[in-house]
Amino acid sequence: MKLATWNVNSLKVRLPQVIAWLEANPVDALCLQELKLPQEKFPVEALAELGYKASWAGQKTYNGVAVLSREVGTDVQVNLPNFEDPQQRVIAVTLPSVVGDIRVISAYCPNGQAVDSDKYAYKLEWFAALHDWLRDEMQRYPRLAILGDYNVAPADADVHDPAKWAGDVLVSEPERAAFQRLLALGLTDAFRLFEQEEKSFSWWDYRQFAFRRNAGLRIDHVLLSAPLVPHCAACIIDKTPRRNEQPSDHTPVVATLDFKGLS
Repeated sequence: MKLATWNVNSLKVRLPQVIAWLEANPVDALCLQELKLPQEKFPVEALAELGYKASWAGQKTYNGVAVLSREVGTDVQVNLPNFEDPQQRVIAVTLPSVVGDIRVISAYCPNGQAVDSDKYAYKLEWFAALHDWLRDEMQRYPRLAILGDYNVAPADADVHDPAKWAGDVLVSEPERAAFQRLLALGLTDAFRLFEQEEKSFSWWDYRQFAFRRNAGLRIDHVLLSAPLVPHCAACIIDKTPRRNEQPSDHTPVVATLDFKGLS
């Protein structure tokens, strides 16, 4: 079972790229962020032609999240029930597997803009609410995967130039502490289960030839609950879509769960 996440930075613009990627990488579930589409404009038919069902929460111009899956997602939850917020940032669905139901969550965590801004305070409040909701969600769904753009580089190894970024938004200590609180719930960063190349990133700024220079950050993550960790056989960053014309500034992260021999 393959689970992937991709901040597409406008599904309207990037839909052909998403379709091409799914044709080349037929994952079981793809979590999307930054749809930037109103609810009624979601491309249901185009994705159905590829064999994907969809659950989504759209928002014009900003935000928006979705889960595309081979199987129909059930028990759909849109946004955090414990945090009143007009921004569409979370969608959760339950998908079947040979080991039982798996709760799959697509999350677009706030950026924070700058450490002295109101948006930064909102980001930390949002993360606190996410933590509390996940604590309860993991009781209801022991097999849980939350994938998305966290807008946090958890460690200096996830930053191309730690000295340059020190104390800035996306790497500040309060943000990293919020991320660690999620892990303390019993979640594991799937990418770090495996030996990885140094300077492995999932986001590169559009400016200053950042991708060409590999001046990026690893801010897109797949977090797995304890029952899923023994089944995780791989977790990779696929940089191929970042080489497209008019790419998203993010690229997909894919985790493979191996359930062979189980039924």
